[in-house]
Amino acid sequence: KRQRDEEHEDLDSSRRQRRLDANAVTRRPPSKDSEDSEGVPPPSLQPKSESESKKRLALPGSQCPYLDTIARQRLDFDFEKCCSVSLLKENVYVCLVCGKYFQGRGPKTHACTHALEEQHSMFMNLKSGKVYCLPDGYEVIDRSLEDIKQVLNPRFTEEQVKRIDEEGTAWRRSLDGQHFLPGMVGLNNIKCTDYANVVVHSLLRVKPFRNFFLRLGSEGSEGGRATTLLLEKFGELCRKMWNPGNFKGQVSPLEFLLAVQERSKRRFRVDVQSDPVDFLTWLLNTLHFDLTSGKPSKRKSIVTRCFQGEITVTKINEAGEDQPAVTTKFLMLGLDLPPTPLFKDAFEKNIIPQVPLFVLLKKYNGTTISESIKSGRSKYSVTRLPDHLIVWAKRFTKNNFFREKNPTIVTFPVKSLDVADNIPLPAAEAARSKYDLVATGCHVGKPESGSYHAILYHFADQEWYQVEDLSVKEVRPEIVAIQEAYFQIYSKQAKFSNVN
Repeated sequence: KRQRDEEHEDLDSSRRQRRLDANAVTRRPPSKDSEDSEGVPPPSLQPKSESESKKRLALPGSQCPYLDTIARQRLDFDFEKCCSVSLLKENVYVCLVCGKYFQGRGPKTHACTHALEEQHSMFMNLKSGKVYCLPDGYEVIDRSLEDIKQVLNPRFTEEQVKRIDEEGTAWRRSLDGQHFLPGMVGLNNIKCTDYANVVVHSLLRVKPFRNFFLRLGSEGSEGGRATTLLLEKFGELCRKMWNPGNFKGQVSPLEFLLAVQERSKRRFRVDVQSDPVDFLTWLLNTLHFDLTSGKPSKRKSIVTRCFQGEITVTKINEAGEDQPAVTTKFLMLGLDLPPTPLFKDAFEKNIIPQVPLFVLLKKYNGTTISESIKSGRSKYSVTRLPDHLIVWAKRFTKNNFFREKNPTIVTFPVKSLDVADNIPLPAAEAARSKYDLVATGCHVGKPESGSYHAILYHFADQEWYQVEDLSVKEVRPEIVAIQEAYFQIYSKQAKFSNVN
């Protein structure tokens, strides 16, 4: 045992001596006769510059042998951007061969494991849009990938936004050969989300509102960056709906609806149908709150510039005397429908009454008395009209037992609605009070189990279309005026509008 310990000590001392000799050789100053007389290490040992290291980690598409394995028909960027294995949302990549989402691109990540197991090499970062070849890890730079980046995160320049409604820019073709209209694409009904699809389609018929969100987040845009998740997802959905280079003719609003569900604290959910007017009211007020950085009463936004008007409310006390008038602002005008008839006609069928829109607008002439259980008796008078007027009919009433629907048909003009004919306005407002219909939301069926669809005007080809989830079909203008409209959006004629 003593002899073995002595042998180990001798071996350790010899190893230590050899290490010291090697260090002395590497640290020896160069001689004057050597080629590296100035103390510069050989090229193999010189540190690479940052630009050279980037060139080694990025290759053009002509040098990547896997570029032709990309399958564009399998790509779908409407899903929630989370890893399909770990369900995490950080650093997620999409496989450009099969379309699945995986996390990371390092040696032991889910994306690298998928690349080795399935021999799929092309991956794109869902946040930056950069394309990498795995497991090699180098970036692929090629102009043929720009169409995929445009579908992932569409961007519009100011010139493209100006030409978006020009004639001849209407029909496009998807990868499967189907034709679609940018801005008039179908929205997927995830479960009970037709109420949200109708509202989104209708709001995007308003040109200034749509143009604002098409440019939101772009360089030099009016709104700057999206400061909240709701603004980001609503702008992203808007750009996807108007993207002429879509790979398919429909869009799924899943990410936007999940942001709505989180922001509203599950008041509006994906699996429960809600009222579109309630959702429209909440969405406009929340967007205005986010765009003004939490100061809605002190600042203006695109919401107030488009939809906000002024109204004077005069309450009547129990003695029948008028109280001092109060001027307030509004985003929508509610219309009271006549009550449903209780008796049937001679053919034992219920009578469905019809009433013109002009008659319902008399509620705001300043002399008609409106009664409400909550607010009592009041008189309303409009003092300033917005550039885009939203009106809605009070079709649904709730009680302790069930929900009732008023089937009264409201007849309305499609072009040149002159509000000043029925509502006394100031001289400056009366001179520019003509509106054209751009969108209407309708309800069909029973109050508990019905469905919603939108009838929209497309400016590029000047036609009317009915959009119900994924179905988009053309309708005649005569059919538009006899629908069971729940809410309508009118835009002031261009020569009278204040908003560019």
